[in-house]
Amino acid sequence: MILILCFFLFIEAILSYLFTYVTGLLGQSIIKDLRIKVFSYILQKRVTYFDQTPVGNSTTRTISDIETINTVFSEGVITIVSDILTMIFVLGIMLYSSWSLTLVCLITLPFLLWSSYWFKEAVKKSFEQIRSQVSIMNSFLQERISGMKIVQIFNAEKQEMDKFKIINKKYTEANVKSIFYYAVFFPIVEILSAASLGLMVWYGAGEIMRNELSIGVLVAFPLYLGMLFRPVRMLADKFNSLQMGMVAANRVFELIDNQKENQKNGNLQIQSLQGKIEFKDVYFTYQLDLEDDKQPNWTLEQISFELSPGKSLAIIGSTGAGKSSIINILNRFYEISKGEIRIDDYKLQEIEIGSLRKRMAVVLQDVFLFSGTIMENITLRDPFITEEKVIAAAKAIGADTFILKLPGTYNYQVMERGATLSMGQRQMISFVRALVRDPDILILDEATSSVDPESEQMIQNAIIKLTEKRTSLIIAHRLSTISQVNEILILEKGKIIEKGSPEILLSQSDGYYKKMIEAYQLKEIG
Repeated sequence: MILILCFFLFIEAILSYLFTYVTGLLGQSIIKDLRIKVFSYILQKRVTYFDQTPVGNSTTRTISDIETINTVFSEGVITIVSDILTMIFVLGIMLYSSWSLTLVCLITLPFLLWSSYWFKEAVKKSFEQIRSQVSIMNSFLQERISGMKIVQIFNAEKQEMDKFKIINKKYTEANVKSIFYYAVFFPIVEILSAASLGLMVWYGAGEIMRNELSIGVLVAFPLYLGMLFRPVRMLADKFNSLQMGMVAANRVFELIDNQKENQKNGNLQIQSLQGKIEFKDVYFTYQLDLEDDKQPNWTLEQISFELSPGKSLAIIGSTGAGKSSIINILNRFYEISKGEIRIDDYKLQEIEIGSLRKRMAVVLQDVFLFSGTIMENITLRDPFITEEKVIAAAKAIGADTFILKLPGTYNYQVMERGATLSMGQRQMISFVRALVRDPDILILDEATSSVDPESEQMIQNAIIKLTEKRTSLIIAHRLSTISQVNEILILEKGKIIEKGSPEILLSQSDGYYKKMIEAYQLKEIG
């Protein structure tokens, strides 16, 4: 019997190892695939999603929430099934040994089940609050760490610390509430378990005195009760692990299932573009979910113009006039409300977004550089862009002059957001990044507004090289940037107030462009 017992203990150890390893492996395999799927859905989201959703929220769903889902597999469904099977098996043995003693022992079971249900529901609410507070805290930390320079410049450390203390307090309170429910539930289980054991001793002793029960059965029943109540007690805890995973899963699948925020893609694949651009009575607003009877606050209103292949168009206007909005809808970062946009006589919505953006390049005012080498920031790890092509583009633009002076040249490690490079250097890298893709349509969004005069001259030369034989849209405040364009479009409050060639606009005695030129000339004389 001792040898048999040792054999079964050995088998139990092996099965326990396999159970723990296989359930953990299953959970990690699933969340690995789920994490990839979630990130792929984030890549498909419209820009409106990122406008409305803090970065920390998306980070929490991609990492923390998905990691929590792992508990569904490692501590949840499979272990719950095994506990239920254990309870059924033990209950069967108890009924076989003495059905009357078993029924007496189970008098406390309804109270245990009710307390387990109460515990499950209470902890579920606290887990939802915890996940929500984790998301808020991650968003707060991400924003403050990214904007730490502003916090320190304006001496706002104390205010931000006070805000963090409030968020941290709410997160702690949510966790303490969960701890409270655990602290109440487990003593209740112990009391009910002890009551069941007391009933068993009281009833079993009487049965023995009447010679209706053997002492061996009474000795074995405490062991049975321990095996019965332990899974019941653990089931409540595991149900909560399962619930915590389900709460996290709901947040993740809410992101995946929300198709409204996904980009609507066309089916037309294009290999190249001539570069003809046409806007026909285009209306656009950033407002979402407008009521039918409510008049939208139009960002762009009745915008119509045509740009021929290979020509350049400058878009001028005061801040908030709608210049960048034209760029945003042309790239399909946002969808227009009314009207029509055509490229090479194709409707913009018909063109597959990936193939459209391959033939367009955008140089923004605020250049974003990733942590990595200059080469990686230019190619963005595109295997079809060779090192030779990058070097040739850098020489053509004039960016190789400063790149070759950096330690490691093209392998120079750029810090996050390009913090170790000047504004002009970051801008030149963005020009090389655009040129190396040989786009058919080029968009420059105030590319010289934040650089010094020396860098501006270098960038002006780069712009001339970039716009050569390409359809170009240039948003700028500085006249030097738009001196060589074919057409000019002037916006005010989302409407076109002037458009035409520089010569035609200069001939209008009371025109906006003529006044701007005169003001610039007076400033130069002064």
